[in-house]
Amino acid sequence: MTKRPEDSALDASVRIDHLPPEGRDLKLSANAEQRAALTERLRISDLEKLDVSLNVAPFRGGIRVLGRLQARVVQPCVVSFVPVTQDIDEPIDRVFLPGREKQHAPGAEVFIDMEEEDAPDYFEGPEVDLTELIVETLSLAIDPYPRAPGASVADIAQDPDDEPDSPFSSLKSLRDSGDKS
Repeated sequence: MTKRPEDSALDASVRIDHLPPEGRDLKLSANAEQRAALTERLRISDLEKLDVSLNVAPFRGGIRVLGRLQARVVQPCVVSFVPVTQDIDEPIDRVFLPGREKQHAPGAEVFIDMEEEDAPDYFEGPEVDLTELIVETLSLAIDPYPRAPGASVADIAQDPDDEPDSPFSSLKSLRDSGDKS
């Protein structure tokens, strides 16, 4: 996973060549500058909070990342455009394996459960950048159609003179203005 320039301040890189067997804990709290960059990238009104707590542990030749993402997102209501706040609390569980072209030792077994929701991700080298995992988890948790409490499409008043154009609206005006024979 490559680091995007706008996320460079959000450092979620982990060296995996010296991981202890029980894993390493990684805790991140995004500062105002990092949240502003993510707000722009995700095209939301505001990201008031982003806290991530991860445990990165060796797992079958790669790593397994377990943890939790907590955030507070503000975006406009799809009906009234009033700001809507959404609290996000998402679990993270992802497996990363060494690059696909790496040959495993003869007789070594790598178990991948194809019944699981997510296939493993792949990495190259001794370091894994988990920034994209964090951004992806956050973006998938954001409500794509936020609504303010009580907001309804029926609340939008339509001007009665503002009839939608149809192919027959011009014919109606001809009929009303034409002779009545």
